[in-house]
Amino acid sequence: MKYYIIAGEASGDLHGANLIKQLKLKDPNAEFRCWGGDLMQAQGAEVVKHYRDLAFMGFIEVVMNLKTILSNIKVCKVDIANYQPDAVILIDYPGFNLRIAEFVKGLGIKVFYYISPQIWAWKQNRVHKIKKVVDKMFVILPFEKDFYKKFDMEVDFVGHPLIDAIAAERKVQPTFEEFTSANNLQNKPIIALLPGSRKQEISAMLPIMLSSINDFPDYQFVVAGAPSQEFALYEPFLKAGNADVIFGRTYDLLQQSEAALVTSGTATLETALFKLPEVVCYKGSAISYAIAKQLIKVKYISLVNLIMDREVVKELIQGELNTVMLKDELSKVLKGGEKRDKLQADYDELIQKLGGAGASEKTAQLMIDNLT
Repeated sequence: MKYYIIAGEASGDLHGANLIKQLKLKDPNAEFRCWGGDLMQAQGAEVVKHYRDLAFMGFIEVVMNLKTILSNIKVCKVDIANYQPDAVILIDYPGFNLRIAEFVKGLGIKVFYYISPQIWAWKQNRVHKIKKVVDKMFVILPFEKDFYKKFDMEVDFVGHPLIDAIAAERKVQPTFEEFTSANNLQNKPIIALLPGSRKQEISAMLPIMLSSINDFPDYQFVVAGAPSQEFALYEPFLKAGNADVIFGRTYDLLQQSEAALVTSGTATLETALFKLPEVVCYKGSAISYAIAKQLIKVKYISLVNLIMDREVVKELIQGELNTVMLKDELSKVLKGGEKRDKLQADYDELIQKLGGAGASEKTAQLMIDNLT
């Protein structure tokens, strides 16, 4: 069968790649065309457009780039119509994907949505459109099944694909000495910095994260470079060797670090699944944040806290994200800190809530069952 997959950011590329791997095992003649990234391409998908050209962060930024977004939607529709897949698989990225879903439904092609948009956080009215244009929804967060049930929509909870992705990576983790030697790092404990994958995120978060370096002279700060970005983006923020940037080794970095500063998003959950103590950081433009505060209907911005329905990891948002607060909260989760042991115990509970292994395999089988 022919599958057309659309993902708009790095996490979607990861989950799409793992799904492709499982679909190929169950459907050896499968063909894949996608909007995604290097990981899906490595699994044999033909990439029409890379997600680095699709990701726009914040309300104002979306408006400023509206012409590009609308052009991309038009190109995508034409490409799907020409390709005539058996199914279109949409991964999160709702502003783009829901428009595509409506178009694809009109063509009579199956629409699968893998990884629900976070409509439980804001724009809940989107659920009515989803019911009309999506044939099957596969959700990865335990509370999402109950959310959709409130709107009389049955969805499949398949578990979280990060559990499998991280388990596979941990089987081949290097030692600390191997990791530091291979990446020309110092022989000092590591604090990992994950400032996001979009240019706007990195430019906003990284300077603040790096501002706390002098408060932790016994540690080295290492930035996880986003796969969609170049070193030149990070270089202006690095002064006198105050930090290192490594690319393509984020999971190794999380495994070898003592704590992390993480921009909100999927990375907060990835960090927790490595049982690495973290402080969640977010700062956007004042206008975008003011709009979001009025619209968003959840108590937390990190997936860890949303899943647990309580504050497990500290969230430093907007004005709270400053050097003084970073120093205080980071000190609490480093070795000897007052929050470290409790945080790691909470991570065990989090992993239990996520439903165990096999999300990609379950999803692939359910998709094939719906096509045959």
